[in-house]
Amino acid sequence: MARFFIDRPVFAWVIAIGMMLAGVLALRSMAVAQFPAIAPPAISINVTFPGASAETVQSTVVQVIEQQLSGIDNLLFFDSQTTKDGQARIQLTFAPGTNSDTAQVQVQNRVQLAVPRLPQAVQQQGIRVVKSSGNFLLVVGFVSTDGRMERLDISDFLVTNLQDPISRTPGVGDFQIFGAQYAMRIWLDPARLINFGLTPSDVAAAVRAQNVQVSSGEMGGLPARPGQQLNATIIGPSYLQTVEEFGAILMRVRADGSQVRLRDVARIEIGGENYAITTLLDGRPASGIGIRLASGANALDTAAAVRATVERLRPSFPPGLEVAYLQDTTPFVQRSIKSVIITLLEAVALVFVVMFLFLQNLRATLIPTMAIPVVLLGTFAVLQALGFSAPSACWWMTPSWWSRMSSA
Repeated sequence: MARFFIDRPVFAWVIAIGMMLAGVLALRSMAVAQFPAIAPPAISINVTFPGASAETVQSTVVQVIEQQLSGIDNLLFFDSQTTKDGQARIQLTFAPGTNSDTAQVQVQNRVQLAVPRLPQAVQQQGIRVVKSSGNFLLVVGFVSTDGRMERLDISDFLVTNLQDPISRTPGVGDFQIFGAQYAMRIWLDPARLINFGLTPSDVAAAVRAQNVQVSSGEMGGLPARPGQQLNATIIGPSYLQTVEEFGAILMRVRADGSQVRLRDVARIEIGGENYAITTLLDGRPASGIGIRLASGANALDTAAAVRATVERLRPSFPPGLEVAYLQDTTPFVQRSIKSVIITLLEAVALVFVVMFLFLQNLRATLIPTMAIPVVLLGTFAVLQALGFSAPSACWWMTPSWWSRMSSA
């Protein structure tokens, strides 16, 4: 076989050029991943039970969900973590090669079977099933440089204006806000509750019953009477908005006709939804958002997309609010890729030098040297045919890498 190509050098060159062209086309069209698909995909289930202890969350939420997880295809194992502020996270690890989208759908279906058995507060908060890694890819901090915004102001701004755009960014699997948005806080007075014969459950029931959005219907709707000329939508009571409106919630009417309202048994104010996290940056009020990479996503592309999203929204920031990237794992990936390039260039140079020293013939030395790019590009064509993605170690040959490295 070797003699066949030696006697037909033109035919050998045609095959080599064809392999190189096929490799270039495959490299430009095949998927690019930070690493080859050898890490098992993971799915996370995030649950919030406000006011519950870690033991309560474990017994009433985590165990109920875990009982429904058995039997999922290609599931290797799962582990759970609960915190004292009512947070729970269940991480499911699947066999390598499992389709993460299919695994996420199966997990969501199993979680829905457990929802009716979960506490009502957990159902109202919602259960998030996401494809993400366990560690943060980026941690973006926001700090008020002029002191106009407090910690709650910043975190509420993040939840209201940045949380959704960042979560929709390609490659983002999950996120965590280091702070809480504004909420109506009701601080009960135990002595007054006892004095009026009320319990915290009575207060919760009254708030749920009177803080409602009522659909009042339509006036003059079909079927209308003969001669009806007016048609209008009736606007009824809506959700309560202010401290005064919450304070006027009726708790009880006493036998003498006097009324007990919520302000008589509680202190009402607008505060943080929770106070589990306190954040400062250089001694100034701050908040932040942690970004987790989606399973199978590219770290460099995701980090660049998140930065672009933040820069696109920067003109809408309040005065004095600045951005600081507190943690970024992508520089390590970039340095690793540069190291691979240097190693590859050194290997080509060593092959050329060694072959030339031993053969003392430039033509004979160029043949094995030129075989290196032919073999590499031919490998990409085979990877594309087998459905694999390009490892990050070989990403240096794609145009997107050169543009990112030049900007870095």
